[in-house]
Amino acid sequence: MENVRNLINITDLTLEEIDHLIEIADDIVAHPEEYQDICAHKKLATLFFEPSTRTRLSFEAAMLELGGSVLGFSSANSSSAAKGESVSDTIRTVGCYADIIAMRHPKEGAPIVAAQRTTVPIINGGDGGHFHPTQTLTDLLTIKRRKGTFNNLTIGLCGDHQCGRTGHSLVEAMLRYEGIEFVLISPNELRVPDYIKEKMNAANVKWKEVTRLEDAIEELDILYMTRVQRERFFNEEDYIRLKDSYILDLEKLKHAKKDLSIMHPLPRVNEISVEVDDDPRADYFFQALCGKHIRMALILFLLGIK
Repeated sequence: MENVRNLINITDLTLEEIDHLIEIADDIVAHPEEYQDICAHKKLATLFFEPSTRTRLSFEAAMLELGGSVLGFSSANSSSAAKGESVSDTIRTVGCYADIIAMRHPKEGAPIVAAQRTTVPIINGGDGGHFHPTQTLTDLLTIKRRKGTFNNLTIGLCGDHQCGRTGHSLVEAMLRYEGIEFVLISPNELRVPDYIKEKMNAANVKWKEVTRLEDAIEELDILYMTRVQRERFFNEEDYIRLKDSYILDLEKLKHAKKDLSIMHPLPRVNEISVEVDDDPRADYFFQALCGKHIRMALILFLLGIK
C-alpha cells in the first residue's frame, strides 16, 4: 500500500510534479489522438457523498476521453452510506472493483481515512470546508494558461473565506511561488481562518483583509470569486444576511485591469452578474474546461501511465 500515490491536499505534490501535470494537460490538448485509448480497460470510481456537477462530471469525462470506464454514485443516499455503512468499508469494497477512486465527502478528513483503507489511488474531490486539490490544480492550469507564470501576481479572493475550501487550497498552492500577494475580501463574519493566516505569515507572503471589493479591484491580477455556501451554515438567518455581500458587475469592472482574470470554481448563485460572462476577462467557463484537462493528466500520473 505504501507504493500507492494519493492526492489528499495540493501540498502532496511537489512544484515539479505540478509543472509535469500541466505539461501533460497541454500535450493532451495538442495531441488528443495519442490519449484516446491510453486508459483502456481501466476503471475510475466516482464516490460522491455530497452533490457535485463540475467535479464529478469532469472526472468522468476525463476518464472516458482517456478510453477508460466509470462507475460510482452521485449522492450518499444512493449508496450504502444511507444504510449506515462506514467510509472505510465503502472504500475497501470499491477498491476491489476500480483502479482509481475520486471521492467527495462532507466530513473533513474522510479522504485520509479512505487512503488508509485501499490499495488503489484515492483522489480527494473535496472534503467539507477543508481541501479541494483537484480544483486547485484546475485553478493553477487556468492561471498558467492565462498569465504564463505563477510568480509576481496579486490575487484577490472574494466571498466566503471561512468555509471556502477552494480558496484555502489555492492559498496553500500559491504560497510556494515568488512575489505573491493576497487580498482577502469578505464580510467580517466570513474571514479566513487563523490557520491560513499563520501559513501566509510563515511563508512571508504579503496579505491584507478588506470588506469592500471596490477597495481592492484596481490592484488585482486575478479575482477569484466564490459563493457564500448555504450548505456550510447552521443558521439560515446568517446565510440570508450574508449571501448577497458581493456581486461583481460591469460597473465594478470599470476600475479593474484590462488583463484581469476573473475566476470562480462554480456553481455561482448571483455573485457574478451574467452581464460579465461576455467580458474577455471572464475565465470561469474556460476554468471548467481546464478542470477536465488537468484531471486527465492526474489520472494518468496516479496510475503510473506514461
